[in-house]
Amino acid sequence: MRRNNYDRGDQKFKGLSVDVYNNDVNKALRKLKKKLQEDGLFQELREREFYTKPSERRAKAKAAGVARWKKKVKKMQADGIIPDDNNYRKRLR
Repeated sequence: MRRNNYDRGDQKFKGLSVDVYNNDVNKALRKLKKKLQEDGLFQELREREFYTKPSERRAKAKAAGVARWKKKVKKMQADGIIPDDNNYRKRLR
């Protein structure tokens, strides 16, 4: 897997290439899909498919932050760093 930069006159094209060995196109396609997934191309296509209002973006970002925080608290409770009871949040206030 290597990235190619093609220089055609004034335009510069960036590309992604996958080498095919032993006519194994399926394996090369799997590698390409994996690289595109890691690069975030599919996620970006999904996000740009429809227009999202700025308020929706903020709400989505806030919900993602809350989900990250809940995941972190759950992990800390599993590790025994903080107690696993419902009154713990009340004691923090």
